[in-house]
Amino acid sequence: MKKIKPHSEVASQAILGIAKSFSFNSKKYIPKDGASFSLVKVEILSGLTVALALVPEAIAFAFVAGVAPLSGLYAAFIVGLITAVFGGRPGMISGATGALAVVMVSLVTLHGAEYLFATVVLMGLLQLLAGVFKLGKFIRMVPEPVMLGFVNGLAIVIGISQLSQFKTINDLGQSVWISGDILLYSIVFVMLTMFVIWFLPKLTKVVPSTLVAILLTTVLVLALKIDIPSVGDLASVKGGLPNFSIPNVPLNFETLKIIFPYAFILASIGLIESLLTLNLVGEITNKRGGASQECLAQGFANSVTGFFGGMGGCAMIGQSMINVRSGGRTRLAGIAAALFLLIFILYTSAYIEMIPIAALVGVMFMVVIGTFAWNSIKFLMMVPRSDALVTVLVTFVTVLEDLAVAVIVGVIVSALVYAWKTASRIRAIERPSKTEKGAKVYEIEGPLFFSSANSFLELFNPENDPKLVIVDFAKSRVIDQSALKAIEDVAHKYNSFGKKIKLRHLTKDCHKLLSKTGQLVVDSDDDPDYSLAVDYGVKLKIFGK
Repeated sequence: MKKIKPHSEVASQAILGIAKSFSFNSKKYIPKDGASFSLVKVEILSGLTVALALVPEAIAFAFVAGVAPLSGLYAAFIVGLITAVFGGRPGMISGATGALAVVMVSLVTLHGAEYLFATVVLMGLLQLLAGVFKLGKFIRMVPEPVMLGFVNGLAIVIGISQLSQFKTINDLGQSVWISGDILLYSIVFVMLTMFVIWFLPKLTKVVPSTLVAILLTTVLVLALKIDIPSVGDLASVKGGLPNFSIPNVPLNFETLKIIFPYAFILASIGLIESLLTLNLVGEITNKRGGASQECLAQGFANSVTGFFGGMGGCAMIGQSMINVRSGGRTRLAGIAAALFLLIFILYTSAYIEMIPIAALVGVMFMVVIGTFAWNSIKFLMMVPRSDALVTVLVTFVTVLEDLAVAVIVGVIVSALVYAWKTASRIRAIERPSKTEKGAKVYEIEGPLFFSSANSFLELFNPENDPKLVIVDFAKSRVIDQSALKAIEDVAHKYNSFGKKIKLRHLTKDCHKLLSKTGQLVVDSDDDPDYSLAVDYGVKLKIFGK
């Protein structure tokens, strides 16, 4: 009899698993080729570039969520630092994101910011549980067409979100498009930034082109005294160190009823976006694994952030792309980005506020161009129509709804398409038996499950078949209850004509499934190992007939 572990032991093992995941390992931080001055320089400069681009985004997402700008900046710093140190993929950047902000705004509107901070703490705990139970591995179930749709949709969302930077608030408090010289100059400097980012790598890769573009645009705008919106026009970046505080909410069941639905949605969206970004960065950096580690890191980061007045966050595909394309490949870049962000908040806010919004918009537009899978447009005409449909569908749902809904829709549609295609492939090869005189053999090809069950029933001809029929599953699999029911239905039909069927060449999983339901007349372990072809009779009336 299997010994059941006490709850305390299970909890202890979970805690030890978390601690092991967060333990220091120098190999995580030092590249295989070893550290060098040039590597450290590239990583730090890449981190600086990311930090500069993080500022306006963190502020903008805080506005979307309905909280103070510093709440977005603190989230970017804390989540970014913790995930950079403990995350599953070096090179990834995490912080406050728009996908989470749009969910938060209703909670903040109805209950206030303190309830948001409590929700972020609970969100982190749920993500920690996902890491402990290794739920991150299920990201492998996301098909390639869904990944392409997610990437393209997110690129479009990032691009559209930047258009809001060309709006301003008029005297009536309305959001309107900027016009005149301000619009003209903004477009010019956006184009200049994009040109520098594209052209500079052709001359030199000593410094990140993105950083050079930001600095050049800022210097030109200040030198020419051109009046266009800057970071300081969004909000002040200046602040102090984040202070620890327990969210000021009642610690009762009513509070849990309010925050749990939001926490669950935020945790799900955060993990989906983080794990998809993890895969995307992994393809660029040629790294694999780390899904469960990323879940733990995201959960730990958000749990901490909620106690320091941060709005929570997850992996940021745009910033991650800026980082890896600027040369950031190790954890140092992410750590540097977080520390630079803190320095901006504490000491250099006045200089950061001078950066033109146009420069940062140009950076993000180049991210959009680099992120969008342009080859997928060509592939749409080459891949199966069902895959093309899934890619386009996920792209549109990502743009119109949100990432989590898009991925769920994409996976469901892909699964249904697969089931439909697989169902049509089940067939049977009929031949006389070599071992049983006068018997007929049906060699089944293709999986037997809910979608193919009806097609399976149509393969047989009980009225005209001989007294004994052997169903050979050497090239098939019995997968679910619908398959079991279909086997019994076939046996019942033959039984009504006074005939018998036997099952042959069951695999271990098929044998176990049929034995568990009591459908096998003769039980043997020989057949699963193919040591001996055992013929199994089928018991009737298991499923009600």
